[in-house]
Amino acid sequence: MTGLKRSDINRLIDEAISFFDEHKLKLPPWAYWTAEEWQKSDAESSEVRTHGMGWNITDFGGGDFFKQGLILFIVRNGLLVNGQPATTKTYAEKAMMVRPGQITPWHFHWQKTEDLINRGGGRLEVELGWATEDEKSIDTREVTVQVDGITRRLPPGGKLILEPGESVTLPPKLCHQFCGKHGDEKICVGEVSSLNDDGTDNCFLFGVGPRSIIEDVPAKYWLNSEYPNSGN
Repeated sequence: MTGLKRSDINRLIDEAISFFDEHKLKLPPWAYWTAEEWQKSDAESSEVRTHGMGWNITDFGGGDFFKQGLILFIVRNGLLVNGQPATTKTYAEKAMMVRPGQITPWHFHWQKTEDLINRGGGRLEVELGWATEDEKSIDTREVTVQVDGITRRLPPGGKLILEPGESVTLPPKLCHQFCGKHGDEKICVGEVSSLNDDGTDNCFLFGVGPRSIIEDVPAKYWLNSEYPNSGN
């Protein structure tokens, strides 16, 4: 059986917490709650549960998290119902820890516009290209994007290097793949976006495998798909 071990998930989240602390990025108190604390706060934490906030970690089904994987924390998010915002909260924010050479593979979003931000650490490599009509490959069109409000033009599949403090705006259907630059430090990556729904608004060009978790030890933290009484 392949998949992430729960012991590795516990360890990687501990590492991410320490990493975010080093970069002065403090998480909300419920980021550290146990299962018992989640159960006690059932009604009070309903927005966290239903809006998909909290920890997520994946190897994208590839079986090698350090080669192709991502750990992130959704700090805030609204809610889409039938493709429409359910409340006046129409924005989202994520914090990510990205390692040198650790790839988040080619994907795009049908609805979401996002700013991908290098908040500190090493350099972030971002490859960009428009999706073809069949949504299965990169189109031959030139890419024009805004890097902190400055227009940049790239060939299809071209690469941006974001230094600490730089960001790029990614509109719907603009495919992107990113990783930390080899030989650099880990990167504290932020995302500020319109509403985030990872369950329905992610299209991976070359597909991803199913996520599986090997339960070798009890969960220290709950992923955002695992909250008790969440209905997920």
